[in-house]
Amino acid sequence: MAAPLPRVEYPLAADSAQVYEPSDDTFLLMDVLQAESPRLRESAPAVCLELGSGSGAVTSSLWASLQLRTPALFLCIDINPRAAATTRATCALNGVRPADVVRADLVHPFAERLRGQVDVLVCNPPYVPTPPEEVGTQRIEAAWAGGTHGREVIDRLLPGACALLSACGSFYLLLEASNRPDEVAASVRALGLEAVQICARRAQNERLSVWRIARARATPAPA
Repeated sequence: MAAPLPRVEYPLAADSAQVYEPSDDTFLLMDVLQAESPRLRESAPAVCLELGSGSGAVTSSLWASLQLRTPALFLCIDINPRAAATTRATCALNGVRPADVVRADLVHPFAERLRGQVDVLVCNPPYVPTPPEEVGTQRIEAAWAGGTHGREVIDRLLPGACALLSACGSFYLLLEASNRPDEVAASVRALGLEAVQICARRAQNERLSVWRIARARATPAPA
């Protein structure tokens, strides 16, 4: 079943050229979260966080998919000020409450306050291989410019993002084949977490996959 399509609101007409519009990678992540919504509802998430929220479509779709009886706090972070404003407008348009949108670089504003507290973490990172000097701007290219192998931002965000996960939390990370996903998964496992590919799809010239990252479960002792 396809994920519910949220209404996307650009606060200013010019913002549609300054904010990454929903595309194949966005829709793949939305579909995965829709498919995962029954297991996520069972865990009764209290805090949901999206890194690099862009248009706000993924968070709005997640909110609609979960249909939580008890309101959860939805948090969004984007380094692009236009994207942060668009996310805020899109969440309001789709009734996502309570929601808070922060303009920041990765998880730094929440690194300590939300350590071990995030139940659903979502990230469609900048994964396109680009010259390193294109990485780290606060403009629209921040949505895709990933540097060498498209990994520079991914490698930087992993330790901090994984530290935010609650005991039963799930982190959904979208990757492209050029990111060498098996190496990313090995980095996650080196942090003591599990990483499992749960979906893969070809989109034009990209081979996309979504990985679910969670805290490793202890193996029961033999009886």
